[in-house]
Amino acid sequence: MSAAIPISTPNQIPRKILLKFVMLLMALLVASGSLFFAESAFASAALDNAPVERASVLQGHRWIHGSSDCEVNADPEIDVYAHDQTTYILRQNKCLTFEAPFIYVLVGDSKILVLDTGDLDAAAGFSLYENVRSILGHEILKGKEILVVHSHSHGDHQRGDAQFEGKPGVTIVKPTGDDVRRFFDFSQWPDGLASIDLGGRVLAVIPTPGHQEEAITIYDPQTKWLLTGDSLYPGYIYVKNLVAYKSSIERLLRFSETNAVSAILGAHIEMKRDSNEYYPIGSTFQPEEAVLDLAPNSLRKLNNRLQEANGKDELVFDTFIVKPMNVFQKSLSNFARWITS
Repeated sequence: MSAAIPISTPNQIPRKILLKFVMLLMALLVASGSLFFAESAFASAALDNAPVERASVLQGHRWIHGSSDCEVNADPEIDVYAHDQTTYILRQNKCLTFEAPFIYVLVGDSKILVLDTGDLDAAAGFSLYENVRSILGHEILKGKEILVVHSHSHGDHQRGDAQFEGKPGVTIVKPTGDDVRRFFDFSQWPDGLASIDLGGRVLAVIPTPGHQEEAITIYDPQTKWLLTGDSLYPGYIYVKNLVAYKSSIERLLRFSETNAVSAILGAHIEMKRDSNEYYPIGSTFQPEEAVLDLAPNSLRKLNNRLQEANGKDELVFDTFIVKPMNVFQKSLSNFARWITS
């Protein structure tokens, strides 16, 4: 039984146009913040160590990273990394969406988890559903249900939901606070843990609000990966609710103290490889981008700095940057949520 996001109807079109305007305005705000960062951050005491080249747990995989001229880009719509026969990471083409979000596909004996559905909708002539089926093949798919879950509600993580809607054996958990709490039976959100039993592979679901209200992190004991969405990734991380974010990072740190974590994997790459710089929003070519996975000790470093954060200044690390939203940015974010609700 599928609980899918409703498909837009003609009378919703003005809202979609308004949303595009809001997102454009948000992009301009981020860009202006980038200029300020370039002028001030390196002169501050906020830098946390010099960049250090670190081996990735992803077996040296080099992601496709866009083109200087997207008109001649010949890369596939989606880049596929097979960690093993039951663990896949997909990245959408930066020339089709500058967000280039990462999507995680984890296979158990009875179910398949698809974490996030990306930024490409059917209008782009792309179907994540069909791509997942093609990647896995008939033998792996046979007799298994597909569960679609989201790290949070931003559009670049749920735009492909409609491609799964109405398909047999597919359940979609809508990325709203009510739906997430109901499906995972969180009675004391954000306290407590939930689980997803894929059959021989039981994942932990950890509430991590802060970037967005309904954000979650998935822990996979098979790979020992923490899948953190936009809560922690190699990029410029906007935090909507700093108090909630502090608690979420501390929650992940405490979890990692009793559960082995080999890597932290988020939903984007925005940082450059050999510096504390990042690619500005809208970039469609990132030839010197950092690796996707962050070291597990990133949690402790971030947690320590968050305890002293004043709610205004950027927290700059060697592999990511955390920026609390200002009042105007929070208002725009809330407005965008209302438009898409």
